[in-house]
Amino acid sequence: MASRTKSAFQQVHSIIGLAISLILGLIGLTGAMLSFEDEIVAALNRDVAKVDPRPAPVLSPDALVALVQAIPGSGKVAIVTMSSDPGAAVRIRARGEGGERASVYVDPYDGHVLSAMRGEGFFVTLRNLHRFLLLPGNGNGVGRQITGISVLGLFVLLISGLVLRWPRRVRSIKSGIKTWLKPNLAMPGRPFHWSLHSVTGTWVLPIYLVSILTGLWWSFDWYKDSAISLLSNKPAVTASAPRPAKEGPKGGKKAPESAADAPAAPSFDKVWSTFLADQGSRYAIVNMQMPNGAGSVMRVRSVAKDAPFEEARDEFRIDGVTGRIVSAERYNDKSTGDRILAAVLHIHTGAFLGLPGRILFMLAAALMPLFTVTGFILYFSRRRLRAASKPGRRHAVGLVPGE
Repeated sequence: MASRTKSAFQQVHSIIGLAISLILGLIGLTGAMLSFEDEIVAALNRDVAKVDPRPAPVLSPDALVALVQAIPGSGKVAIVTMSSDPGAAVRIRARGEGGERASVYVDPYDGHVLSAMRGEGFFVTLRNLHRFLLLPGNGNGVGRQITGISVLGLFVLLISGLVLRWPRRVRSIKSGIKTWLKPNLAMPGRPFHWSLHSVTGTWVLPIYLVSILTGLWWSFDWYKDSAISLLSNKPAVTASAPRPAKEGPKGGKKAPESAADAPAAPSFDKVWSTFLADQGSRYAIVNMQMPNGAGSVMRVRSVAKDAPFEEARDEFRIDGVTGRIVSAERYNDKSTGDRILAAVLHIHTGAFLGLPGRILFMLAAALMPLFTVTGFILYFSRRRLRAASKPGRRHAVGLVPGE
């Protein structure tokens, strides 16, 4: 019975592994490359992200935006990122007509464009490859579902692999631990590949479980909604509706007849002054984002100087026309569940364990192609051994029980 059960798990493990192992290898490799993105980008832009502090007052966000948008081909500014450090450049991201995004560093004192952000395009492409396989539609396309299904398949691989490794009897705790956690690198051929595949998989299993539970956050809306429903105690946030058009004498809607009748455009300056009035000098970095569609409510994310990590952000919705704060979510006021939700990326990268955790998670992700290669080797060698085995023999020579 035990042999038949393991044989069934072996079939499941093999079929799913063959179907998704190449995708998992790609996801793991790109994830490892993204582990230290912020540090790499900071190093690439070290010379242009800093300015010499001067006694002259800094320009307002709208003035900086106007200077950037006056440059031919710059596109429409979507995001302005400012720092409380007087020696830091302002980062402005614009969106071109084709939807492409590009960031530039700007001197906050005179509005001079210092340089385009180096490395941004590479990491945007790498992130889209990691999450969506660079398939059309990105987050709205089929690539998101493929990576999500592959991650669910990885969970099945971990469970089935654990069952296949589970010993029928353990003679001693010492020998059991040695068998489970120490690969036998002295064995040649197939036993070496099996030991490498199974023992390494045992070592990284806890890390992969954490990566699965957090990675599905970006793959499936139902998973994200379920996590929010389980951990958060706040009601769902409703997107701001577009401003209604003016009504005629009989209640009928009519379009604005002149520029004076058109609704005012949201202003970075209006949002910036409201934010400063509320936060003062406690912020380290603030990110102001124009609404994607109709409406005037802008999204503002700020990281306090005493924030425990970069994702521990305060988030505001501020009307860019009136300057009214529509909503405010401060990290320090969040419940434990909401803090966990805010730290999904922090947990996914292993950063919640500090630098050693980030290195461990990076190495575990980089090892994913190893399981792809050894898995294929074990599958085809198993088929060859079975084909060469004598009729009537219960197990082919070189196979473990259940294979």
